[in-house]
Formats: sequence, structure tokens, C-alpha cells
Amino acid sequence: MARTGVAAEREQTEAAIEKAIATVYPALVQIHVLALEYDGGRERKFEAAGSGAIITPEGHVVTNHHVAGKVAAIKCVLSTKEEINATLVGTDPLADIAVVKLDLSSRPAGAAPLAVARFGDSEALKVGDPVLAMGCPLALSQSVTRGIVSNKDMMIPQHRGKLEMEGEDVGSLVKWLGHDAQIFPGNSGGPLVNLRGEIVGVNEIGMGLGGAIPSEIAKAVALELIANGHVRRAFIGAEFQPQLKSALASPVHGVLVSGVIPGAPAAAAGLQAGDVVLAVDGQPVQARFQQELPAFIKLILGKTVGKAIEFKLMRANKELTLSVVPELRDEAKGKDAEAKEWGLTVRRLSVIEAKELRRPDQKGVLVGSVRPGGPADQAQPAIVAKDIIVEVGGKPVQDLDAFKKVTAAITEGKTEPVPTLVAFERRAERGLTLVEIGIRKPQEPPAEVEKAWLPVATQVLSRKLATALDLKGKKGVRITQVYPDTVAQEAGFQAGDILTHIDEQAIEASEPQDSQVFETMLRAYKAGAKAEFTVIRGGKTLKVASKLVGAPKAERELRTYEDIAFEFKARDITFLDRIQNRWNKDEAGALVTQADHGGWAAVGGLRAEDLIQAVNGQRVADVKDLETLLAKIHQAQPKEITFFVRRGIHTSFVELEPKWPEKK
Repeated sequence: MARTGVAAEREQTEAAIEKAIATVYPALVQIHVLALEYDGGRERKFEAAGSGAIITPEGHVVTNHHVAGKVAAIKCVLSTKEEINATLVGTDPLADIAVVKLDLSSRPAGAAPLAVARFGDSEALKVGDPVLAMGCPLALSQSVTRGIVSNKDMMIPQHRGKLEMEGEDVGSLVKWLGHDAQIFPGNSGGPLVNLRGEIVGVNEIGMGLGGAIPSEIAKAVALELIANGHVRRAFIGAEFQPQLKSALASPVHGVLVSGVIPGAPAAAAGLQAGDVVLAVDGQPVQARFQQELPAFIKLILGKTVGKAIEFKLMRANKELTLSVVPELRDEAKGKDAEAKEWGLTVRRLSVIEAKELRRPDQKGVLVGSVRPGGPADQAQPAIVAKDIIVEVGGKPVQDLDAFKKVTAAITEGKTEPVPTLVAFERRAERGLTLVEIGIRKPQEPPAEVEKAWLPVATQVLSRKLATALDLKGKKGVRITQVYPDTVAQEAGFQAGDILTHIDEQAIEASEPQDSQVFETMLRAYKAGAKAEFTVIRGGKTLKVASKLVGAPKAERELRTYEDIAFEFKARDITFLDRIQNRWNKDEAGALVTQADHGGWAAVGGLRAEDLIQAVNGQRVADVKDLETLLAKIHQAQPKEITFFVRRGIHTSFVELEPKWPEKK
């Protein structure tokens, strides 16, 4: 009977697992993003992937902030393999929760309704309960792993630091649901599911055990993001920690005030470091250890902004009551923006950043990072990270919008950077510097004097090489290649020929450092002149006469195009490009010399050494064509731009999908 009971229980569990998978799996979403990061004075784009679950019939998907909270583009793949673009509805770094919305207008008429998953009660879970982790590990297609709840109070040990998102300490609010269902990078944002087919957590971290944000937090945050686009929280400006070990033997338990931020509501109300909070609005509170602190933080953050909170305190063995009126909690960090004309990333000053920098207000813009060699870096003195720009060209900069407007006004219609006086504050100092604001267009390369040239490639006839060829004591150069369809080929030169003299003048080259001797001797002639070369071929000496031609343009002499928006450079192709790549005479285009890491071109797949031969189906003969076509594209701002490129012996289409700035 016992075995029958165990077998029956096992069958019930397996049936419940199948039902749970059938309920949630269809709502599982693979999320592909073009994520953003800001460093080195630039906005960089990179591809990343995560997971999510559809939670409304309208197409709202819950995931992590670190998956979709800072992105330029989002594409979702449903369990049916259907690909749908999505937009960010709202994000909350403190809880590491974001909501994106599927663009259902792109679905074909008559498409089946979306599968929708529902939230369950994470508080009802017990250690040992079976759970399923659903997601897209390692950016693979939708997958399911199985485990049990291992820990309902999982926190990052203090000695291992904090999990921070945009300056927010996620662990101050979240106690993770620990579980042993296997998860990998790519599972982030995917649902943790109970056997009733309900979302009881949102997977976020792996520390041996998986860690999921409890649905108790994730559901409330997701619903508020859907309703308002952001989460409103109360801010009192006090910091808390568990009671000291020395106080745990006391009959009085509460939450220790570890600090009070100057100028914050808590300071105005008289709260002090060392106070022990016994009750909040009549509700007893305590934090004897770290795991009890997130619940207290959640209680404070959930209070109504502008409505007084009553704190019952113990101070120096005396009870007292204080009233604190909370303000609306600001983001820990403002959103970054790239200022290409400055070579900077900047952001607005948040309330907490202003206080940390001991500023009386939030006026100005905070420098996040500086591009080496950019205008701000080249200023004297240079602008550095954490400087606050407060005035540009004599105009006060109150905020990020004002900074963008004054930059646009200074650079409008200008083809060269504009030297501008800039006031900035660094700690308690107010400095002035001159910044050349703007983007310098590449200059046309200066024309160089035409030089005579023999169309061959050579190497120095070194002493060792001469000895090996039974030419000991001979000096000169050895032809390694005769360029096809040139005067050198017509004259009869061959690869392997040893050139020792030009018009009876010895070629004094016998060491590797003499590699320029031959070219220098040719430069004494005018293009079009003839010269007679003494040649050793097969052990015999002969004379070969040839006309000299003008040397082809070097790279430094070629027209170059730099696309600031797409972040790549290209130039015209040289005679030697054709030779080295074995391109025929009809091969034309613009050769990519640089595709900046994290730029739109690189993200789309454009690489250095690609030969751009067409843009949106229009032929590119040279860099001038490329510049003309891209100027029209920048004006029209299409959703996609297609480059047809030659890459070695292969050709391919490279598609860019840039996010254009809003037109003014």
C-alpha cells in the first residue's frame, strides 16, 4: 500500500507539472534587446537577451530592469516562434522589474489571442515546495527546469557587496526566493512557477542557487508600471540597519537608525543616528538581523507622499514620538545622454546625487564620462567625470533640457567647432574653461607632389639573402610582385628579379632598414621619364628599360568620410587595395576603415575592411557617393538602412536599424 501511495503521489506531481507547464509556457517570451551603456564619453550599443512572461491580454510582458530597462530596441519571440517588436512601458531599478509591451498591430489578422500567465502568492510558498524555472537560458529557445524552493530569505552576504542597478541597492528591498532549478544567463526576467501554474517569482540572479524576486513585489511593481509608467515611493532620507548585537539582549527591539541625510524630511523632523524605531504609524517594527530589514524598508517606501508618518522611537532609554512628512522619492541616478558635440555623457542631478555632492540644489548637468581626445577632454583645463556644467556661453544651464538647447543653438549651421566659455563646478570650486563645441568635419587631404614610381613590390637584398642566392657582396632589391596591367609588366620585369642599379647608379640597400632607398632614388625622376635597370635574373645580368609613372595616392591623400551618427569611417580605395584584394578594374565602392565598437554600424554588422558597394540599392562608386547618399538618409530617417558590402570573396547585406533622435 505504501508503494502504491508513493506512486500515486508521484503521478499527481507529474500531472501537476505538466499542467503548470501547459499553463505558463505558452506565455513565455524570449526578449532580444539592443542594450545601452554609457562610458568613455559615448553611448554604446550591444546585443543582449533575457526572458519574460505575458501578463495581460494587451501584450504586457514582465521582465527584469537589467534586461530591458536601458535599451534602444526590443524584439520578443513568443513560444510560437512569432517575432514581435516591443516598447518599454516602465522600469524600476530598485526592484529590478521592467514591463514591455508587444506591438500587436504587427500581428496578422485573425492571429490567436495571446496566452497570459497570472501571478500567484509567493508568501504561501514553503521551503521544499516544487517550482519550475522558465526562460531562455543562454539566449536559446524557451526552456523549463525543475527544482524546489531552497530558501525564502536569500540575501547577498554583506562581505560580497551589493547588487546595484542604476545606483539602487536591490537587496535593500528584495529578499530573493532561493531555488535549485537550474538557471543560466538569459533566464533573467523569466517566471518562477508553482505547480498551480502561477508566477511566484521573477528570476534575477544565480549564486549557486537561483534567486527570484518574489511575486509579492514583482506583481505590485509591474501593475504600477502598467498604470503609471513609473513607481511612486516615499522618501524620508533616513538610513537603517539591524540592531547592534549588544542590544539584542534588551527587551526592547526595533530598527536602528544608522544615519540621516542632511536636508531630508527625517532630518527636518529631528530623527537622529542611534535612534531605535519601535513602531511606524502604530505598527510595531523590528530588525534583529539583516533578513528582517527589507520588510521595514518596504513599509516606509509604501507610505503616502505628503502624509505625515508617526515614528515611535527609543532615544537614550527614553521613548518619544516624531512626525515625518515624506517627499516623492527620486531616482538614484538620472538617465544618461550622449553629447557628441562635447565628447561627454551627461545626466541630470538626482536629489540624492545633489546631496552627496553637497549641492544646495539640482541645477546644472552632471558629467558621467569623457571621451579621450574629445572637445571636453582637450579643453584647458579639461572637464572630467563628476564635474557639474552650470553655464555655457554665458547662459545658465538649469537642467539637461537647457544643456541640449544651448548646445543646439551654438552648433546650428556651423561646419566647425565653436570655442565657447564654459563654467563648471568641481567640489567647492567654480572653474572656467574654453571648449570647442561641435563636430569637426574631416578636411580634404592636401595634394602632394607627384612622385615617379615603378609598379612593383620589392624587398631589400640583405647580406644573408644575397649569400643564400649566391650573390654575396651584391646590393639592391628583389622584386616580390609585378603589378598587373602596368608599365612594369609591359617592360618585362618578373617576380624574383634582383635590381642592382638605376641608370648605372648603384642601389645601396643591404640591410632591412634600407627599405626606402629604392623608392627615394626613383623620386629623383619625373613621372613619365624612362630609366634603365640593371637586373640579375637566373644568374645572368641584363638591362631592362621602363617608363616611370606617377605613384598612386597613399591612404593619407585619399578622401575620407566619417559618419558621426552611425559611428564609422570610410575612404576611397587605392591602387594597392585593388592589388592586395585582387579586385578587378570594375570593382568600386567605399572602404570601411573603422566601425566603432558599440556604434550603430558595428551593431548592424559593418566591419573594418568591408567595401560598401551600395546603400538602399543605390550604387556607391566612391566615398563622395557614400556621403551624398547618407546625407539624404540622415534627412529622411528611415527605419532601416541596407548596405551591400564585399567582404573578401563574399558579399552580404548589412542592415542598420538606428534609433533616430526626435525631430525638433
